[in-house]
Amino acid sequence: MSYFTWKETGLTTDCASLESMASRFEESAKLMRRMSKEGFKLKKQGTRQIITHENSDVFSSWGFISEESPFKQLTFISTDNNKTAN
Repeated sequence: MSYFTWKETGLTTDCASLESMASRFEESAKLMRRMSKEGFKLKKQGTRQIITHENSDVFSSWGFISEESPFKQLTFISTDNNKTAN
């Protein structure tokens, strides 16, 4: 399953006012709601929270890079795409 870790380390550090901070949080909330509607899930893995999606095509269509080990990522490669034409 494709996943990435959501790390918020500076969402509002460059904001000059409470209003700009609120706007930044609202934009983040819109993104998270949209991701939820598209089937992304939040999963607790040890002390981390990761964002997952069962469909690797949907995951990659958003431009996310999976943090899975290379071996796990290779299981998503379709063998149909690797066939050569005769």
